[in-house]
Amino acid sequence: MNIRKKNRRFTAHYEPCYFDRNPLSISGDFEQNELGGLGMQEGDGSGNWIKGGKTYLNPHRNKERPRVGLHPKWWFQKEKVQKRWFVILSVGPCLFGYLLFTLYPNLMSVYYAFLNWNGISEPEFVGFDNFVQLVNDPFVWRALYHNVLLMVIAPAVTVLISLFLAYLLVNKNYREARFYKILFFFPNVLAVVVVTLLWAFIYDGNFGLLNAVLKLVGIDNGGYYWLGSKETALWSLIPPIVWGGVGLYVIIFMNAMRSISPSLYESAILEGANHWTRLIRITLPLIMPIVRVAMLFLVLGVLKGFEMVLIMTNGGPSGSTDVIGLYMFNLAFGADYHNYGYASAIGMFLFVILVGAKLLIDKFLPNENIQY
Repeated sequence: MNIRKKNRRFTAHYEPCYFDRNPLSISGDFEQNELGGLGMQEGDGSGNWIKGGKTYLNPHRNKERPRVGLHPKWWFQKEKVQKRWFVILSVGPCLFGYLLFTLYPNLMSVYYAFLNWNGISEPEFVGFDNFVQLVNDPFVWRALYHNVLLMVIAPAVTVLISLFLAYLLVNKNYREARFYKILFFFPNVLAVVVVTLLWAFIYDGNFGLLNAVLKLVGIDNGGYYWLGSKETALWSLIPPIVWGGVGLYVIIFMNAMRSISPSLYESAILEGANHWTRLIRITLPLIMPIVRVAMLFLVLGVLKGFEMVLIMTNGGPSGSTDVIGLYMFNLAFGADYHNYGYASAIGMFLFVILVGAKLLIDKFLPNENIQY
């Protein structure tokens, strides 16, 4: 029963003690002086109520009474309110940063693609003139050609080397397997700038490690500078890309291979299958969805990345290593050009290429889960 005491000014909830089959049930608001009219008397200090020799428990007898004028349940103690504030405080800052620093600039670049603007003067709407200029620009197609070469070679070599090393570490049970994992993953800990400067030193003509190794085996190229020649500059970019990406995918492929049931390999061994057959017939089909995702990340990274090219060659010599991302960057923030409109149009063109690459990967590397 619900009893409101005038003197205390709080609402207490009393429930009868079920000592018999017909407990007293009292509902409504009652004043303290009306309790005697119901035949109920307060007990011997325990806080219970007694009527006719029957005891009715007060569940709040051992609880601290709420303060005068305050409800015992605050608004912030409600479960729904707590969940709502948790979502706001945990997701809100990340969502705000994404909207401000990622989504908003991308949407504005679509608008800038239709303008002739250098970032300072009054923008001029030119419609599709930037896209017409893009189609007729030979430097765009030259840079895209370099991107396609890197996209075809670097991801494929990275995945093949990663698969081979991961299979050896999982199936050969080397004692030094943990050390090799750390050794292979080490380039991923380094910053891109550090990796690029390291390889630039390797390719140096006077003090480079590559020329020194070739000289030890009897090949003296006369201090050949690998990044200063049109014939070798672009191909010299592939080893740093592969070296920087192998370690991560070795770890990923190792974890994927360890999820394969050993009974499959045992059955194949009993039938006389060698390591190459097991890799092609069992391992590769079962981890193909993971290989597909790795290829997707590598292809998209090569297409849109330009940091390594910027530090090593800056597109030279004579544009032989220029890629479309670097060309777009130089148009927008270079020393000679500040054409944000045309650079944004190239960015839209690059976005279309990335979507096309994604569709091609989905077509030629289907996401099929094979089970034996």
